Amino acid sequence: MDALVRSRLSRGARMEQTLGVAHGLFAERGFADVTMDEIAAAVGVTKPLLYNYFGNKERLYIACMERAGDSLVRTVDDAIAGTAGPGDALGAGVRAFFAFLDSDRAAWAVLFDETLPASGEVADRVAAYRDQILALVSASLLAQIPEALREAYRVEIEALSAALLGAAEELARWWLRTEAISASEAAELLISTVEPGIRARSLAASRNSPTSNLGKGTSTA
Repeated sequence: MDALVRSRLSRGARMEQTLGVAHGLFAERGFADVTMDEIAAAVGVTKPLLYNYFGNKERLYIACMERAGDSLVRTVDDAIAGTAGPGDALGAGVRAFFAFLDSDRAAWAVLFDETLPASGEVADRVAAYRDQILALVSASLLAQIPEALREAYRVEIEALSAALLGAAEELARWWLRTEAISASEAAELLISTVEPGIRARSLAASRNSPTSNLGKGTSTA
């Protein structure tokens, strides 16, 4: 009976079913250890049909990854957009990042799988999602710098954003491995560690702004 029901699924429904099954297997065991034979058997279809739907294992993985990546980027973007000012954006983004990890570990596992190939379509797609998140972080940090100085500080902010994202990923892996603290506590730990330095850098930039210097000159006169 189950086989009969499966055979009546439309192509779209079958692809949706396949994505759900593949996502679960990839999240549990990693890209490298899951084969197309296993996915086909778990879905109840032939391997040629699986290739007909998705082309190859890499493209099937990318289809699974897109859901996780789009969800993460949207979560962080919404959190940052909802802040009252640029000074709150960093904390909101980090908290959203860890909340996403806590609520959907399978999505995280697919997006940040350490067994992924270092080059090719999958690696390019992962890099694209990281670049999107990096752009969100950079924009939130750059907004704390006086507008007249943003171009001068842009490279520094991009470097700092990359370091922050790397720290968040490593802290997230540590948290998943140990769960020694809660996800929200991990977020606050990272925020409290990096935010003072970022605010101090922003303040230093403000003091160097043309407007700030002009103000000092006027008061002296």
